[in-house]
Amino acid sequence: AVGVVYAGLLAGTANITPMSALALAVGIAIQNFPEGAIISMPLHAEGQGKWKAFAGGVLSGAVEPLGAAGTLLAIGLVVPAMPYLLSFAAGAMIYVVVEELIPEMSQPPHSDCGTLSFALGFSVMMALDVMLG
Repeated sequence: AVGVVYAGLLAGTANITPMSALALAVGIAIQNFPEGAIISMPLHAEGQGKWKAFAGGVLSGAVEPLGAAGTLLAIGLVVPAMPYLLSFAAGAMIYVVVEELIPEMSQPPHSDCGTLSFALGFSVMMALDVMLG
């Protein structure tokens, strides 16, 4: 998603501002912290050392900058397909949230914590959207 948005920004053919591209990049970066934790925590619980588990979490997100760079290299192919690529990325994220995260966060005894975290995350993303355009 980040590569596609920056490709559209660099091509200048889409209504993408630098601040809206930055907002998406910051949102994805924020999302990468719990994603890395989801990888690292089970690895550590299964007996991996702290640093090895941490490295696994970091490496799980290492493909994202590579994908963004590859997208920027293929800018001529990406820009015409941008609406479809962004729709696919958004749909994949929504699917994971609805299928996996919402049912799991609703389980007792920490269901209030999950609901409050969801509300906080949503509020942060809306604030980024308003502040960065």
